[in-house]
Amino acid sequence: MIFEQFYLGCLAHASYLIGSEGVAAVVDPQRDVDIYIDASERLGVKIEHVIETHLHADFVSGHGELAARTGATIYLGKGSGATFPHRAVGDGDGIDMGQCRLEFLQTPGHTVESVSVVVKDRERGGAPYAVLTGDTLFIGDVGRPDLSDTQTPAELARMLYDSLRRKLLTLPDDVLVYPAHGAGSMCGRNIGTERSSTIGRERRTNYALQPMPEEQFVKTMTEDLPARPEYFVQDVAMNRRGAVALESLPALRLLPAADVRERQKQGATLLDTRAATAYLPGHIQGSIHIGLGGQFAAWAGAVIGLERDVILVAEDGKAAEEARMRLARVGMDRVTGVLEDGVAGWAGAGLPLAMTEQITVQDLKERLGELVVVDVRRPAEWDGGHIAGALLRPLDKLKGYRIWTGAARRRCTARAGIEAPSHAACWRQRGSSGRSTCWGVTTRGWERGSRRNEGAIGACFSGRLTAPVNCRHQLHVAQTFLARGLRLAVVEHALGQVIRQAGKVRGIAFRTGFINRRLACHQRG
Repeated sequence: MIFEQFYLGCLAHASYLIGSEGVAAVVDPQRDVDIYIDASERLGVKIEHVIETHLHADFVSGHGELAARTGATIYLGKGSGATFPHRAVGDGDGIDMGQCRLEFLQTPGHTVESVSVVVKDRERGGAPYAVLTGDTLFIGDVGRPDLSDTQTPAELARMLYDSLRRKLLTLPDDVLVYPAHGAGSMCGRNIGTERSSTIGRERRTNYALQPMPEEQFVKTMTEDLPARPEYFVQDVAMNRRGAVALESLPALRLLPAADVRERQKQGATLLDTRAATAYLPGHIQGSIHIGLGGQFAAWAGAVIGLERDVILVAEDGKAAEEARMRLARVGMDRVTGVLEDGVAGWAGAGLPLAMTEQITVQDLKERLGELVVVDVRRPAEWDGGHIAGALLRPLDKLKGYRIWTGAARRRCTARAGIEAPSHAACWRQRGSSGRSTCWGVTTRGWERGSRRNEGAIGACFSGRLTAPVNCRHQLHVAQTFLARGLRLAVVEHALGQVIRQAGKVRGIAFRTGFINRRLACHQRG
């Protein structure tokens, strides 16, 4: 029997290919399906079955495109309401592929149509070998029961209670558990980092599987649930009808700066995917910064949504294509183009750039009486510790917020636990007055009370801007600052690179020392 797991870290999503004697099934495929077709060719099997454990809410599935390209049958649990051709399955249904048999268990709770797939290998005796649990059972957690528009969380939690105890926990302890998500997914609360487990281990260690009355379980499952991103409902609807093939999406267009500016005025969202160190010294006013790393697409879906035209501002063509693919995985198909030549093209057209500053934790502490601190992290992070007197305004819920400070020019400080530049940029674009000054300070920096990050991505001292402009950044950023009457200090890791830049832009004061003490220790000698 062939058994392969594919893990997509940016969405914490696991999918599977299982096969025997030339035939294979793919379970919970991601939207870009080339990886499964390539794997089937490498393994010498034909994909004849595509299984969805449920209608996913946090990503767009590739079941339709994969079935169209391979001729496979799609399987989905009964009661899904799916409008594309598929076979509805329930208890007792199964698929035979050579020495392998897949048996379906109806395990509603996360959703009504949820199924788990028991894998049996006749070469191992035919007993259950593994179970693919979808979003019903995770490592150390279970699926959240609040993603339905037809059932209440309490109703789904009762279904989940029965599914776990009367179905999954009846399997032998040595059966391997393979879920559809890992740590970081919003489909659970606190999913473990492991990619697999066993029924026995989950029976012993998973809080939701411990002996408890049904009412206690329902209360535990429905209290203090993290906020559901708005795009989840739209992704479910897209998966219910079947998403269009990726190849049908229009190619990315290179848009000149003047065209981008006009589209922005008409309501298009500019999404800057560059690194924070590139974004802070110079960016387009009103753009949203979400760096192309980590849970980029999930944050973009939560902050921007699926119903707005998006124009990318990227480091290069490769980064733009990657951003386009990752956005499509969560259903953000309205990417209308990418800024030609990036920020360099914008500046070259004579259009202005904005900047974002950071404030050190010591300066913030000294100025708490005159600043409004806005904490844009999630409630669970807030509960783990926050600055006294701060306002909690989760980043993905900023649309309707306005902060009245009592003074038109009073400053707002965005406090973020993930990436201060991204959060400050979204705060400035979505919720704050145009007159406010957004500064960023990270959670860890506040807790440590350390200055070791001072100047790392820009800080203002006595009217003098200290910004990291290194060889990878375009000189137009420095020129823009100089045109605004600002003095620049360049912190560079290699003296030779600094010297090579010298003389190209007049008025820059070069430094060869290191503001970051750890970096200085690392570079010493």
